[in-house]
Amino acid sequence: MRWPRLEARIAIRYLQARTDNRYVSFIALVGALSVAIGVAVMLVVLAVMNGFELELRERILSMTAHATLTSVDGPLSDWQPLAARVAREPRVQAVAPYVEERALIASGLHVSGVLLRGIQPDAESHVSSIASHVSASALASLTSGSYHVLLGKSLASELQVKVGESVVLAAPQGTVTPAGVVPRVRRLLVVGLIDSGLYEIDRNMAVMSLDDAARLFKLGDTVTGLRLRVDDPMAAARVVRAVAVDLGGGFYISDWSRQHANFFRSIATTKSIMFVLLLLVIAVAAFNIVATLVMLVREKRSDIAILRTLGLSPSSLIGVFVIQGSLIALLGTLLGLGLGLLVASHLTALVHGLEVLLGTHLIDAKVYYIADLPAVVTQMDVLRVCGTALVVGCLATLYPALKAAGTQPAEALRHE
Repeated sequence: MRWPRLEARIAIRYLQARTDNRYVSFIALVGALSVAIGVAVMLVVLAVMNGFELELRERILSMTAHATLTSVDGPLSDWQPLAARVAREPRVQAVAPYVEERALIASGLHVSGVLLRGIQPDAESHVSSIASHVSASALASLTSGSYHVLLGKSLASELQVKVGESVVLAAPQGTVTPAGVVPRVRRLLVVGLIDSGLYEIDRNMAVMSLDDAARLFKLGDTVTGLRLRVDDPMAAARVVRAVAVDLGGGFYISDWSRQHANFFRSIATTKSIMFVLLLLVIAVAAFNIVATLVMLVREKRSDIAILRTLGLSPSSLIGVFVIQGSLIALLGTLLGLGLGLLVASHLTALVHGLEVLLGTHLIDAKVYYIADLPAVVTQMDVLRVCGTALVVGCLATLYPALKAAGTQPAEALRHE
């Protein structure tokens, strides 16, 4: 234990500033700060990607069922016994029928395409969290024959319509008249706005009573399909597949991850690319460590020669400079970890402060799907980032350490 302790003492001593030369200690501090900045940036960026993915998932699941079951033959007839049978499946928590079709909706001169969904409010509340995004009275008013409608908040803004006003809906299923096929048109009363916080949903969604939607789209007593809530959203694909098999097949199945696969695939790809790119910041910090140790080797050349003549082996000299560089990397990693966690935990407040200061919106829901910038730091990301920084920092010590070990005592002391 004598030599490792001696090597550590020498390494720490070399990092301490002397009154006649503080430059090496300053460069070592700059190297540690470079590592800290790299670690902090990587943690914050990965935390933002994690937060974005989690927020997107939660908001999608709040308006979307975990899985859907539709017939391969078109609208689902005699769906009540089927819904009761599906509800008895062990992993299915709730089932709700739905009608879903594309249509045109207009208010004055403003026209927009819309995904119109017909629901039974009581049943729908068990398979999605729509009740948390609209007032209870508005949801309860979606009764058969009322022709009330809930519009997404962004859609209502696009149509310039408010609660209590009416809109005109044109269904693609037309009515045959002597003048030709005329689109089915119905005036609907807007009774509430859906504010899910996800622009893609709030811009395209309209919800009304199941019976009213079935009449508009000429479905009679049939429905588009069944929406399911399962015990584990991450296993929704397996559960709905097992349910379809138990029912004897003949169904199209889908789940929330498949419906929004492009979102999550792009997030995973972006996260991987950002991790690789941000490694360049750590690489720059590693070059600073290399420069620090190379300068230290040159400055301490005579000291190294004296240590060699006193019996310090080349492997021990390598240990001195490896410990030295590792201490710089460790200090930078710990500082970066603290800074990254601090920034990530207050990121939303920092972004709002910048928006107020600059007088602009940095996070536009039309571009980023959400209006806030959440940050979630995971233990795996902390281990991966800190581990990478330490490994790169330790590898950066090898060249200076080998250079120090190759110092010839006689050559170094010749001009002393």
